[in-house]
Amino acid sequence: MAAAMTSTHEEPRVVLSARGLTKSFGAFAAVKDVDLDVQDAQVHALIGPNGAGKTTVFNLLTKFLQPTGGTITLMGKDITRTPADKVARMGLVRSFQISAVFPHLTVLDNVRVALQRPGGLSTQFWLPLASLERLNARADELIEAVGLKRERNALAADLSYGRKRVLEIATTLALDPKVLLLDEPMAGMGQEDIGTISGIIGEVAKTRAVLMVEHNLSVVADICHRVTVLQRGEILAEGDYKTVAQDERVRLAYMGTEEA
Repeated sequence: MAAAMTSTHEEPRVVLSARGLTKSFGAFAAVKDVDLDVQDAQVHALIGPNGAGKTTVFNLLTKFLQPTGGTITLMGKDITRTPADKVARMGLVRSFQISAVFPHLTVLDNVRVALQRPGGLSTQFWLPLASLERLNARADELIEAVGLKRERNALAADLSYGRKRVLEIATTLALDPKVLLLDEPMAGMGQEDIGTISGIIGEVAKTRAVLMVEHNLSVVADICHRVTVLQRGEILAEGDYKTVAQDERVRLAYMGTEEA
């Protein structure tokens, strides 16, 4: 008798979720009843015009702000009232939390500094500088992964703006996040750097979830698996880029401008 056929298809795993997320400042509701599911190994974009509530949602998810209402879960654990530092240690990392590179340190040293917490050295300040040598192998892996191998020993201050942003991503990845939140990673970049960062984000998303706020719709179309459109703190539309782009409300409100 032939063996029964079994399906190998698995549903995408939700790693970061919000239900009924709400934030009010006095009488003003900046975020209203937002439901959001971010799936593992996918890039999820949060788009909308200025004032749509994107940054507030980011601040709520990363616990820089406490919600007025609703719940947030990370890897199935309720983090609604969890402090920001603990959430980061649980694997929810926002790019600008460690995005300020040390200009007078080399690329290698910037990445090694970021590796000190996962390497167990962040509180062992009495150890000699040579103790950081154990971090070199992982630092070099990260540096090569983001295309900074040639600049390994260059001072961060000598890098172009785009290459500094690449270094910031490397230092963020040093924390080994399970969910990576990127706030406008393409802002202020030339086309060549945009291509580089897009490629890096695509590679990063093969092994972890990425949630990004991004105004460049070409980037969103190219690398994002799912898109959530916010308007006045509420979800206007959600789906893959093609679905969202065909939504008449979105087309009228956003797709005709670079502010979308």
